[in-house]
Amino acid sequence: MSDTDLALVSVLAQGLPMVSHPYRAVGAQLGLDEAQVMARIQAMRDSGVIRRFGIIVRHHELGFKANAMSVWSIPDEEVGKVGRLLGDAPEVTLCYRRPPRLPLWPYNLFCMIHGRDRAEVEETIGALNRRFVLGAYPHAVLFSTRRFKQTGARYGRPIHQAAAAE
Repeated sequence: MSDTDLALVSVLAQGLPMVSHPYRAVGAQLGLDEAQVMARIQAMRDSGVIRRFGIIVRHHELGFKANAMSVWSIPDEEVGKVGRLLGDAPEVTLCYRRPPRLPLWPYNLFCMIHGRDRAEVEETIGALNRRFVLGAYPHAVLFSTRRFKQTGARYGRPIHQAAAAE
């Protein structure tokens, strides 16, 4: 990768600006035009340097102020199937499997649910439990009590270092 590509990855890791032409704004930071930025991103995707281009939504600002991680202890032979069902449910924003940490933590399936208030989230989790017949499995609901700043991965050198290198 060129120094310009490393600088581009570094800028992209900070998030796209909320403007009508975000790639133009990114290019302005690097001395590139919008088409060059898009072509470099596509080339990095084609070569596998960039595998995924995702979004982090600040759900609290959108009015989703109640957030809960719903956890279950599902037998190993069933957890894949149950995880796929829950992961495909539109109410679930994140679903993943982790090994339990016995004896204190028996749970191996985690699902994030966002809602406007606590009652809405509790009803959503109850509906998921009924729809997928999960009542027989040990289960807990963990509501968020604090917010942390969520960011994507950081790669490359900071812009000022890359610019100095070229």
